[in-house]
Parts: sequence; C-alpha cells; structure tokens
Amino acid sequence: MDFPPPHEPILNPLVSERRFAFLQQLESLLPTFSPFERLTLYILSFILAASAFGMLALINYEVTNPIPTQGGSLTEGVVGTSRFANPLLAASDTDKDVSALVYSGLMRSLPDGSLTPDIAEGVEVSEDGTTYLFTLRSDATFHDGTPVTSADIVFTVTAAQHPDIKSVKRAEWDGVHVEAIDPVSVKFTLPRAYAPFLEATTLGILPAHLWENVSPADFPFHQLNKKPVGSGPYRIDDVREDSSGAPIEYSLRSFENFTLGVPYIKRITLHVYANEDDALKALEKRDIESIAAITPSVLPEGTNVIRTPLPRVFAVFINEAKSPVLIEKEVRRALNTAVDREALIATSLSGYGEAVTGPLPKNIAPTPAPPTTPITSEERLVAARAILEKAGWVMDEAKQVRVNKKGTALAFSLTTADTPELSQTAEALAQTWRSLGATVTIKVFSTGDLNTTVIRPREYEALLFGEVVGRGADLYAFWHSSQRNDPGLNLSLYANAKADRLLTEARRETDPSLRKEKLLEFAATVEEDVPAIFLYVPEFIYSIPDDLFGVSLGTLTTASERFANVYEWHRETERVWDIFITDSKQL
Repeated sequence: MDFPPPHEPILNPLVSERRFAFLQQLESLLPTFSPFERLTLYILSFILAASAFGMLALINYEVTNPIPTQGGSLTEGVVGTSRFANPLLAASDTDKDVSALVYSGLMRSLPDGSLTPDIAEGVEVSEDGTTYLFTLRSDATFHDGTPVTSADIVFTVTAAQHPDIKSVKRAEWDGVHVEAIDPVSVKFTLPRAYAPFLEATTLGILPAHLWENVSPADFPFHQLNKKPVGSGPYRIDDVREDSSGAPIEYSLRSFENFTLGVPYIKRITLHVYANEDDALKALEKRDIESIAAITPSVLPEGTNVIRTPLPRVFAVFINEAKSPVLIEKEVRRALNTAVDREALIATSLSGYGEAVTGPLPKNIAPTPAPPTTPITSEERLVAARAILEKAGWVMDEAKQVRVNKKGTALAFSLTTADTPELSQTAEALAQTWRSLGATVTIKVFSTGDLNTTVIRPREYEALLFGEVVGRGADLYAFWHSSQRNDPGLNLSLYANAKADRLLTEARRETDPSLRKEKLLEFAATVEEDVPAIFLYVPEFIYSIPDDLFGVSLGTLTTASERFANVYEWHRETERVWDIFITDSKQL
C-alpha cells in the first residue's frame, strides 16, 4: 500500500476542493470592494485573529501555573567589615552573611524555626538524649568537587573546640565528644542531655583537606577566610578587595550540587559598606537592590520591606546590689507599671517592634490578651503612683522627688549603649519615671566600653540592654544564678531556686511541649519577682526588590539567617501545565 510522504497531511479531496473554491470566490470578490469595505474586512479579520489568539492565551493561562526557574541575579549591600568568612570565626554581620551563603551544616534551619537535614541524610538520638548519630548524604560535596565525609565533621568540631583558635562557636561545643564511625557516619556524645543541641549542628562544615595543615596560630590569617570553600548553596566566584586587602565585594554563583537543590538565582553579589549611610545612598542610587537590618528611622520613603520579630528581648536589668532603692520590689513594680511599651515602640523603633512583659521571645511566649479597656499613659502613671504611695514613698515637694520613711530619695542611674534606638528609649523611660517623682540619671557608653567597663564588672544600677535569646530559647546563661558573674549573662544577678530548677529541667527536656511548659512557668516566676523591666522585641527589617519572590524570614536569630531558604528565592518564572507541576514547585 502506498502512503504519502511523512511530512504531507492526508486530506479529504472533497474538503480540499471546497476550500479552494471558497478562496477563489473571495479572491474574485475583493476587487469589487470599495476601499472602505476592504478596510472594514481587514479590521474585522484582525479582530477575529486577535480574539482567537487572546482566547487561546486565556485558556493557556487558566490551565497553567507559574513555577520558579533558574536565572536572574541579586545585588545586596551589607554593612561592616569582612575579615573571617569562616563559620568558626565569623563575628561581623558581613562575615556571617558570606558564611551563610557558602557553608552548609549537618542540619539547616528553616524559616519556620524547624530543622531539616542538609549535609546529613538523617540522625538517630538515644533515649537519654546524650548520643546523636548522623548519617551523611552520599552526594554531598564541597565546591571544589571533594566529597563531604565524617572526617570533615570531626575536623570542624575539633577546631571549634580548640582554645587557640578562639572560635565564636566554642561554647556550643564545649564538652561534646565527636567520633567518625565510618566515612558517612559521625557520632556526638554529650555529657548530659541538652535539648537545643541540634541547633548547634547547623554549624558550617570546613573542608578538612584544605584546612588540616593550617596551624591554630595561622588559622585566622589563612587566605581561605577571604575566599572560602564550603558546600552551601553559593560558591565564591570572585572577591574584590580595597588597597588594604579588605574585601569590598563578593561575587557568588549558585552551586549546582547543593544538597537541597540548585538555587534558582544564578548570581548574588554582596557589596560591603563601611556604614549604614553609605549603604542607604547606594540603595537610593540603585547600585544595590536590597539591604538588611537597617535602622527603621532612616528607611527611605516608599521602600519595599519585609519584617519579622527577632528573638531578642530588650529590658532594663536591675542590679539590686548597686541600688538601695531598686532593691525594693514595690519600687520595681511601680516603674514597670508606668511604662507604655507601645509608645516606646512607636517613638524609638518607628513602630517596628512588639511589646513583651517577660523574658521569653514572641515565638515561645503567648501574646497577652489586650485589655478590655484601653490603658493610657496617664492611667499607667496613676496606677504606678498608687503603688509607690502604698509602699511609703511620698513626694518631697521642696526637692521634687519621692522619699521613703528613712528619707532616702527615689534616685538611680540608667545605663545604656550609644545606639539611636537605645538612647531614645532611655530618654523616654527617664521622662516617664521622672513623672512618678524619681530622679533618673542617664549614662551612655559606646558599645565596646559598655561591655568592658560596665557589663562585665556589673557596674550599673539599671541597665538598658538586649538579650539575644536565640531560636532554642535556652535562657540558662541569662537567668540561672550560677551565671551572675562574668562571663555569665545574668545581668540582673537574679537568684531564685525555683527558677534555677526550671531552667535546668527545660534545657534537658527533649519533649517540645513539656519544655515549653517549664519555660512558661519559669517566665511567670521571673515576672512575679520583677528583676527586670521587659520592654520590647525589635523587628528585623529587610528591603528587597519588588520582583524578588520566595523570601521567607520566619524566626530569625541573626540577620544572616535571612538566607535560610535562599536556594528557593527566585526572580524568573515560567508557566507550566498543571499536570507537570509538583506541589513543591507551584507558586
């Protein structure tokens, strides 16, 4: 049987003959049309074709969905200096940002606060919570193509523990024994159960084959601190330095073998600026497209921002040992009652914050129910004055200050750092407390001097400062009585046997719900004792371009954690029929 050639359609002869006759008739009629009729015909034909095309496009739109696709770039400004783009040494925000993009850990923090395996394939935890056995992914590699093995894990943790390297992560790994079982299995043994331990395993892993011959003394000076090699979502393409050799620009490109999938954005460029003003000018000139952790009051008008509360609790910490008046609980209660937290947030944080009344961050503590009737600033002052008067503190009209029965004046100093937010907060608090009849002297120090000459020796009566609680909400270092002296962080020198017990039990409890119960009971104990006047949790502010999608901040501990799901960020999309889309790809 003869068949027509494969590229020629099989036509019904009758249909073909009728079509040809119609075209002949149309061709013979066209010369008889007037110019107006021809124009009308052409217009109607165009409308018909456009309508058909539009109908097809609409149908295509209805049966397809956009999905992210590889492509595009992002240029971001970061503020600070860069010396150690190394997860063991990173102290500045810039170094932490670069480390977050370049390195991967056994586990990875997700925006919702949970953890997912990264370099690891899985983990087994012993019943007593002291042993963690990790199995590594067989396809995990460093940017130079070398496989990630248990030897790299052991090397990194051992380096973090080495006293001469002075790692910023040393405290997290103190007392932890690490052992390579085989090339893809590594075991950690803890001296006692510690519920937040998995958080520590997000530590970026160093390639042992590149670092093992570097002595601890030379560790901070190695070139790999400027041009790091990790296994994270982005790899270093180029580093531009200034005349002194300090990095001023990092060019990164997506790593095709990243364990959680190839990042959508092809290139990320980080421009390093000495200060916030320079970075904001660059944003206004569009030299950069995004910037993080900027001061709310200097935000350019019309800036596109996303925001999320930080697990940082700011408070006035009371050092009773240094103040004969603040040792009285009723005085502390009155000062606490007088504070209008919402007003503080509006004036000092430009509204970018949330009020707190206890030591727990918002991701742990429930949001207090709003009062049935609004409480004004004046009503707070009235209630606070009543507390003081009931406790025997009366106004000395001549001196314009409250005094107690012993004639002791209600006077104390309030110490803080010289940042705009804290300085404004201190002034607002002092003004409020002066309205109660207190004499408040404000002392302001640079951040460095505050730490060395005030906080470490505990030389203050009242200290306005913030605690970086962290995602794991381990409050032991901030409130346990054993942490009252430096290097502990118990800034109120708080001592309560019940609180100590609850903190100890909470950090060992592996059941999240039971752990939360203990933390909430601890918080209630602290609020009853009023060792501090809790104020607010600031919000993290991230300015991004309008066409950047997939950014999810969730719960951040540090600014660099904004990159937790950077591999899912995208600027380019394509439309695909529903039957070809998996739920994970659909926007």
